[in-house]
Amino acid sequence: MHCVPPADGLPLPRGTGQRVLVVDDDPRVAELLETTLSLAGYQVTTANRGAVALRAYETVSPDLLVLDVMLPDMDGFAVCRSLIRNGARLPVLFLTARDAVEDRVAGFAMGADDYLTKPFSVPELLARVHALLRRAGTTAAPSPVLGFADLTVDERSRRVRRRGRLIALSPTEYKLLRYLLVNAEYVVSKEQIMDHVWQHHFSHGVVEKLVSRLRAKIDAQAPPLIQTVRGFGYSLRLPGDG
Repeated sequence: MHCVPPADGLPLPRGTGQRVLVVDDDPRVAELLETTLSLAGYQVTTANRGAVALRAYETVSPDLLVLDVMLPDMDGFAVCRSLIRNGARLPVLFLTARDAVEDRVAGFAMGADDYLTKPFSVPELLARVHALLRRAGTTAAPSPVLGFADLTVDERSRRVRRRGRLIALSPTEYKLLRYLLVNAEYVVSKEQIMDHVWQHHFSHGVVEKLVSRLRAKIDAQAPPLIQTVRGFGYSLRLPGDG
């Protein structure tokens, strides 16, 4: 599943385990939303019908609802009305192919907090989800420990470990690793790396040498985590993850 990489070297907003209920009857859209939000640090539950969403709400107690307007059994507005009648108080992001002004007005009047029209970009979706959760007070303080697979970085002590083994990095290697970690699973280009690590552009060979040094330390143990995506850049991901 393709996800749009961060633009201009900026990391995409990430969650801290908040629960998101996604309601969409299109399996492709539901899969994209579930994959994207899960990779961004959210706990995601999906539903393909309004009635299923109402039952899932009671079980999951989500922090945010991403709700398609056009559902086969009841529309998203009816789902929203039912939740409000039963005392639900959570941010709602309506997601729909409709773009008529009256639909947007109806959505906001129904209690929606935001409205995103299909097709949407992944960075915009993540930015809106993050903003809604922040306004609702459910964006927890970020953990000082970043992690992926068996790799951890403690941002307070600057200690890097893989499988518990301490790895010594130079300041430049640390900056690159942290950048790859906050964008784990996404592809970052050599230009984005230069902008983030040095705020200056060199030849691509400079980035390649830095990546090579970092690989020699981080990937000394299998499986390798720093992957080259030919023609695009680099990504921190497990082998075979695309």
